[in-house]
Amino acid sequence: MNNNENTNTIQEEWYWIDYLRVFATFGVILLHTAAPLANQYGIVSNYDWWIGNIYNSITRFCVPVFLMISGALIFSKTYNSTNDFLKKRVSKIIVPFLFWSMIYIARGIFFKFRSGEDITIIDVLKFIFLKLVTGASVHLWYVYLIIGLYLFFPIIGKWIHGSSLRDIRYFIIIWIITIFVQLPFINSYFPKINLLYFSGYIGYPILGYFLSKTNGSFWKKNGFQLLFFLIGSLITILGAYFMAIQKTGKYQSFYGYLTPNVLLTSIAIFLLFKNRLSFKSNPPALLLFFSKYSYGIYLVHLLVLWILRMVGVSQNFINPIIGIPMTSLWCLVFSALIIWTVNKMPMGKYISG
Repeated sequence: MNNNENTNTIQEEWYWIDYLRVFATFGVILLHTAAPLANQYGIVSNYDWWIGNIYNSITRFCVPVFLMISGALIFSKTYNSTNDFLKKRVSKIIVPFLFWSMIYIARGIFFKFRSGEDITIIDVLKFIFLKLVTGASVHLWYVYLIIGLYLFFPIIGKWIHGSSLRDIRYFIIIWIITIFVQLPFINSYFPKINLLYFSGYIGYPILGYFLSKTNGSFWKKNGFQLLFFLIGSLITILGAYFMAIQKTGKYQSFYGYLTPNVLLTSIAIFLLFKNRLSFKSNPPALLLFFSKYSYGIYLVHLLVLWILRMVGVSQNFINPIIGIPMTSLWCLVFSALIIWTVNKMPMGKYISG
């Protein structure tokens, strides 16, 4: 989602990235619009929960795809030094992140005053510090994640540039094994081999680079890609349901980004866009507009969803089958307009995202 990673792609082979970035951006908004229903099994009606669960499940690819885009673009380039990379990448992420974090924090302080809570300046400063440490809004965890990964990218990038695709595939295979090993019914039977260095979110950027460079006939078969997406989505949808009716409170574990089911859907979506010929021509201006401001849209979209909810527009202002995508679309448009407006202000390009 970071527009610093190549906003208006120059090389023709990367045009599909703009389409994919916008699709993933809309996906994350759709996910967060549906989440209030999907996260309340037994509280909302079964019908509302199922709609929320389905929308939530089929959009879990969004964060992995963002990471895969980062890997495909960043690892395809070379940088003069680690310092050069950090200046060009990390600094451009942190400034907008801090600005919008303070906006979310200001909203929280406003609610404290409005509720009549007796707070001092010291309390306000403590609140600001706590929120900056833990996250001013729930979705900002991704920015902390990407900053941590970016600090590691210069090292990984040097390894990738000195490795063959076979070496990279070796890493990815073991990384995928670590995802399966995390499953409770497999973990207890797996030898206690320490695979820590192959685990976590670092696998997605490397996978994105690998898939962007792989042109084998298998990867181009849309049938396999659609099958991957269908299988992964069904596992997520039905897995969440069966865990929910067991009343264990763990049904959301199927929504995890580091799960085999979400991995399948993420690979499917990435390859579907990469191999679609119509996405290899110059994208329309409107799509480039949303692609350019995708990082800012991500930063501001929960604020926009909150404002929409205040005026009566939310996931179930009408039937949620329609209400969720309609609210998400409005959120996408309004978020983009806000970021565009901020970008046009003096110094706005540094804080808009």
